[in-house]
Amino acid sequence: MRRISAVVVVLIAAIIGFNLCTYIVDESEQVVITQFGKPIGEPVTEPGLSFKMPFVHTVHRFDKRFLEWDGERNQLPTRDKRFIFVDTYARWRISDPLKFFQRLRDERGAQSRLDDILDGETRNVIARHDLIEVVRTSNRELAADEEVVGGVDAGSEEDDADLRQRDFEISVGREKLANEVLAAAQGRTDDLGIEILDFQFKRINYVDAVQAEVFSRMVSERKRIAEQFRSEGAGQAARINGEKERELARITSEAFRQAEEIRGAADAEAARVYADAYNADPEFYAFVKSMETYRATVDNETTLVLGTEGELLRYLEDATP
Repeated sequence: MRRISAVVVVLIAAIIGFNLCTYIVDESEQVVITQFGKPIGEPVTEPGLSFKMPFVHTVHRFDKRFLEWDGERNQLPTRDKRFIFVDTYARWRISDPLKFFQRLRDERGAQSRLDDILDGETRNVIARHDLIEVVRTSNRELAADEEVVGGVDAGSEEDDADLRQRDFEISVGREKLANEVLAAAQGRTDDLGIEILDFQFKRINYVDAVQAEVFSRMVSERKRIAEQFRSEGAGQAARINGEKERELARITSEAFRQAEEIRGAADAEAARVYADAYNADPEFYAFVKSMETYRATVDNETTLVLGTEGELLRYLEDATP
């Protein structure tokens, strides 16, 4: 029993001693060994099992993967005196773990140093260029403005669009500015054991004071464009209404002419029929017309006083046997 206990103790001691004398380097890590705070040997960058002196050597592990730097949102002035908020980010890695440990100690120190370097270079680059260079990346045609600029005549729209396009042309652009910041920052990190891999502008915006003015100008511009559309629409409506009234007057005049022609032809036909009837038997025609007249003018309450020369009395006398 004692022999088994002794074996267990020896095994435990061996495991503890093995753990104190060895360390494992992960694939995503790189290691610097220090002895009483001073680095010794070369950094261990290959994964696997390595040995060290217990209680004398200290293992410092550093990430081998790409790391992220997220900058603070800073207010920066451009060359044309426009104040903007610039939000940036970058990717970096530890290229020399020994130098990194000697200069920066850990990732927190690296982040702090990157804040100074990248923020400073961003400020310098922004200050050397106008706002339009920071905003635009290419001189593509401003298609959205072509429909809203210009006056009424056809030639002025193209001229105004050309002027607007020239006002927004750039010679550098945001991508090249990001590359300028990256190149300048890389030159300042060579002796820090780190390498900046990429730098980008995450967001660019006006400061609050300028933003209100910009929004006001945008609203005024939209209102001007809307008013222009309303004016053009009112002109088109007036033209359409004028054409409608003119066409309506033409149709009414044509219809009245045709109605008068039909009415005239009908009156002529009626007169011809009346004339033919009169010529066929003038006395009978006169009798019928007289009867129609009396029927239209005499009712049950009418009292007639007929003279001896009256047509009706003459017809009545002739009818008496």
